[in-house]
Amino acid sequence: MSRSNVSRSEKWSAAVALATVAALLAGCTGGTGGSGTTLTFVGYGGDGQQAQIDAWQVPYTNAHPDVAFVNTSPPDVAQVKAQVESGAVQWDVMATAPYAAQQNCDTLFEPLDLSGIDTSNLVEGTVGKCYLGNWINATPIAYRTNAFPAGQGPKTVKDFFDTTKFPGQRGIVTNLQNGILEYPLLADGVAPDKLYPLDVDRSLDKLDTIRDVTTFAPNVGALQQAVQGDQVDMFLLPDSRIVPLLKQGMDITVVWDETVASLNAFAVPKGSPNKAPAEQFMSSVVQPEQVAKISELLGVAPVNKTAKPQLDEFTKQVQVYGPANTGSTVLQDVNWYAKNFNDVTTKLTTWLNG
Repeated sequence: MSRSNVSRSEKWSAAVALATVAALLAGCTGGTGGSGTTLTFVGYGGDGQQAQIDAWQVPYTNAHPDVAFVNTSPPDVAQVKAQVESGAVQWDVMATAPYAAQQNCDTLFEPLDLSGIDTSNLVEGTVGKCYLGNWINATPIAYRTNAFPAGQGPKTVKDFFDTTKFPGQRGIVTNLQNGILEYPLLADGVAPDKLYPLDVDRSLDKLDTIRDVTTFAPNVGALQQAVQGDQVDMFLLPDSRIVPLLKQGMDITVVWDETVASLNAFAVPKGSPNKAPAEQFMSSVVQPEQVAKISELLGVAPVNKTAKPQLDEFTKQVQVYGPANTGSTVLQDVNWYAKNFNDVTTKLTTWLNG
């Protein structure tokens, strides 16, 4: 890892730690005080979370001076479970897969009152009983052009799994939202419209074929740093994490073959003392202006059809529903995952630890 990467990571960790300590000292991470409400916001850290601060939190606090935010990371359903079971819920707004919130609705996550949201212009599935979608993430295949000169790298999902024709270290995020189960099946010949219900065992068997040459990153930030440090040659990295690398001058080729996309969402852990203020904040992020802003910063697809993001030369390169994508897109099946999230998570974790 380069010195600059370490510095960036250390600065983010230090900022989160200082903010959390300050809030704890003020006694406001779990409720309201005389000066207002502090919401503990849990995201994935790094560039992505900073963009959420800039696009969503700063405008919201400007409009609502009585609301402040404490930022921490990473979001983890297991941590929510521990907080709920101990009766000491510290998180208020948490980034998560919608299906994680849906399967654990009213046990680990609060049913939400989002009745004030105009859903007429929202992408189908944006509003759930226990979640609110905030953007659509694509996780395309990409590679460092200094590892494979442009045009000579992998061109298809099958190429990503072909270690003979395309040797080199792979990088995959273990989060289910980033296609770790879909891509192996696509590479194994499963048609995109026949993916669900997922054959998890078949997917893991296909992953076995590249296990020895793959870095399995615990989160998107870790894989982003591995790419920055030239530790992986080809990778499955979300659009929101490719954009900062492009802006830093990294020469990356995005492969548009079959691309897995997913709805990202917010949820409120069960027992949060700030449920109502959290719902009010979450409702603001699906407004056209906020949706456009996050798309402009990260290249993610809007959940509000009336949003008109002005994309730059970098975000246009990862626009999954734009002209850059010359292939096809598979949007994850939220309903299937909502029924199977816990079991699939256990099976994947067992495989990763095996």
